Amino acid sequence: MTGSTALERFAASASDLGYRAGWAGVRYAPDRLARAVFDRAGAFVGRRNGGPEQLRRNLARVVGTSPEEVPDELVGAAVRSYARYWCEAFRLPAQDLAATAQTVTLPPADRALLDTALGRGRGVVLALPHSGNWDMAGVWLVQNYHSFATVAERLQPESLFRRFVDYRESLGFEIFPLSGGEQPPFGRLAERLRAGGIVCLLGERDIARHGVPVTFFGERTRMPAGSARLAIETGASLVPVHHWFTDAPNSMIGLAPDIDVSGGVQAATQALADVFAANIAAHPADWHMLQPLWEADWSQRQRERVQGSRGDEHT
Repeated sequence: MTGSTALERFAASASDLGYRAGWAGVRYAPDRLARAVFDRAGAFVGRRNGGPEQLRRNLARVVGTSPEEVPDELVGAAVRSYARYWCEAFRLPAQDLAATAQTVTLPPADRALLDTALGRGRGVVLALPHSGNWDMAGVWLVQNYHSFATVAERLQPESLFRRFVDYRESLGFEIFPLSGGEQPPFGRLAERLRAGGIVCLLGERDIARHGVPVTFFGERTRMPAGSARLAIETGASLVPVHHWFTDAPNSMIGLAPDIDVSGGVQAATQALADVFAANIAAHPADWHMLQPLWEADWSQRQRERVQGSRGDEHT
């Protein structure tokens, strides 16, 4: 065992213990107390040394300025929003999910878009970025439409991956492993769509060889091909979704009209990226992208993965 492997395993085990402690210790705390603690922690991290550097670099693209000129207030608000996500994630398994879903608002016109798409009988792919609390949006969807299918990226250690799968299944989500399952998830997701069901996929980051090149906020990056491919191969509607926070504990979901997939995967994914960009620009503080996203920020290892020179294509 090399030193780096031992260190990575130690870090993974520590992460598992941290998440376990979060789910055990936060879920039963009084709501106001839990939110206050996470909000203060987020405010502290957001102020410390100007906040997370990569988050600041990412937000600079959204607001069209240099990292140094991104308002400190925006960085602080973004970290507090991310802290709110984790507070809610740790507490959701112990909540009355029917009551929790009532804190989420979907405007009637947006709901009509979803109902119309489902009424075609060919299924719906809901694609969304890492904004607000996608698990909370999923709770609303389960409570109003009974079920949906999604994928889970395999984490290390296996116990941490299992913990996240168990958590989301407890909320009513149907989870397929992105890798390492009995069969690739694409076929099973396609089955759900052909039966008229709903598939939800997070869709703004795929730094791998199979990611689709797109322009996002004026710069090049890669996004997953899965949403567009599923819609094209099954005839399902491809609908962009956005979730953002309002005053706690409330939040909102917005839907955009179906993406035209007749031009193929590349064109559909670019159209999806354009909608994501507009929605993120409208609610920048709730976009939780703390990792490198654009080509200019990629590490050498990430560049090699895109070029296909490594066996493991997932970041």
